[in-house]
Amino acid sequence: MYQALYRKWRPQTFDEVIGQKHITDTLKNQVRTGRLSHAYIFIGTRGTGKTTCARILAKAVNCEHPVDGNPCGKCPACLGIADGSVMDVVEMDAASNNKVDNVRALREEAVFSPASVKKRVYIIDEVHMLTTSAFNALLKILEEPPEHLLFILATTELQKVPATILSRCQRHSFHRLETADIAEYLEYVAEKERFDLTHDAADLIARLAEGGLRDALSLLDQCSAAEHIDVESVYNSMGLAGNRQIAAMLENILAHDTASAITGFSKMWMDGKDPGTFLRELSTLLRDIMIVSVAPKSGGSLTAGGYDRQLLNSFSSRLTTEEIISAMETVQRALSSMRDAGNPRTVAELCLVSLCDNTSGDSIASLKARISRLEEDVARGVPVQGGMENYPLRYDRCDTEEERFDVFEEEEPEDPAPVFREEPEPSTDPEPLPAAPDVSWEQIRSKVLPSLPIGIGMNISDPSKLTAELCGNELKLKAQSGFFFNQLNRQEILGKFASAASELCGASVRATITEMNDNGSSRDVNELKAYPEVKFI
Repeated sequence: MYQALYRKWRPQTFDEVIGQKHITDTLKNQVRTGRLSHAYIFIGTRGTGKTTCARILAKAVNCEHPVDGNPCGKCPACLGIADGSVMDVVEMDAASNNKVDNVRALREEAVFSPASVKKRVYIIDEVHMLTTSAFNALLKILEEPPEHLLFILATTELQKVPATILSRCQRHSFHRLETADIAEYLEYVAEKERFDLTHDAADLIARLAEGGLRDALSLLDQCSAAEHIDVESVYNSMGLAGNRQIAAMLENILAHDTASAITGFSKMWMDGKDPGTFLRELSTLLRDIMIVSVAPKSGGSLTAGGYDRQLLNSFSSRLTTEEIISAMETVQRALSSMRDAGNPRTVAELCLVSLCDNTSGDSIASLKARISRLEEDVARGVPVQGGMENYPLRYDRCDTEEERFDVFEEEEPEDPAPVFREEPEPSTDPEPLPAAPDVSWEQIRSKVLPSLPIGIGMNISDPSKLTAELCGNELKLKAQSGFFFNQLNRQEILGKFASAASELCGASVRATITEMNDNGSSRDVNELKAYPEVKFI
């Protein structure tokens, strides 16, 4: 009968354990010298060797002919423990035996001397699953066990184990295995099993295992159906082809190609991709890019493993750290709002639109990202055109024209660096023409929607919150009073509405806003800012 690789290749001695030399050397020395503790607790993530070392230790303390602290594997004790016929070595799963009655039964039988071996050994896996009363029942016998008794506890969640239990055990922490060690072992197993495994495929599987050797062997087992196991076959066998779609989506975002991004997401939607899963995978890719960007030398071992290093390096070289953080925050905000949204698909699409248009965000992270891009362009000698859009934060907070003028009255340094600015020329634009009468508010709303932040874009379709009327060369907006009105009553937001209306009408259009009362009527707000007519060069 076929046996899974992680069972077939389970280590039988301490020397065969991979990546935990700091623990296996200690246990070997204790077995060799006879200085054994009465209770051990093994801590670590899944697949790092906790239960395996517990079984090896159980055999080593009962072995009739130990070899340098390792069990011989040939004596009746070793063979009996390996096949489960020795009843004095008991392995319990605390997840399904977590009641106080289970521990009381253990205490009652633990006092009896072993029948066929030197020590009675109890291996309690996932010990953190025991109830409080079960821990209390275990405490006394764990503190003063009989001479023939040995406890080995294993857990993945140390914080759930009471301090009274921890203080009575010798603690050993199992580390995640290095990717290189896992890849080397996979190639060794593949050679013995006669698998045609490439080095790149072994490295990919090792990264996907996230430090667990058992997971790595299970993944190799899954991929072994292919005659030639390369990177492509690993992607196909493990369903990771979607990672390439996520990478292609990020390419569209960096190219500011909103249409391709929305089309690509629509295809994934039709293929059954959940919008929340899509955003989480995009967030994982951005996280890996950030890790590689801030830690170029050691970051490769910290990534999730679904993307190769060359691809991550390519993305990180094209993005500043501030841009990566801003994009991650945008995705996280969309994921948070998706919990309460009635249509998750729309939330994901609005998120993509915001990512493609990096000037639409008004958060601090978004502003830092835009500033970092300007600084990088200046450092590379790329001319940067001056204008209001370069001063969004301070300009929007000015209430008078004098204050707005003072924004640009900055002290020049003693040795000023060159700044790329163009002196404004006298306007020679003709008088604006009346707006085309056949342009509707629905057309303007559809055109301006992709450029608006998510919070505003989700509300402009609600007539109870926003209405508009195009009168000649003026777009009159009426917004619900309160927070939503304050969101719209900003220079850059009204400029987007004016820009969309001007493009549709073929003439210069200005946008104004009034506040809507609770009964739906509007009132003039004298203290509103005067928004100049928007013109495009």
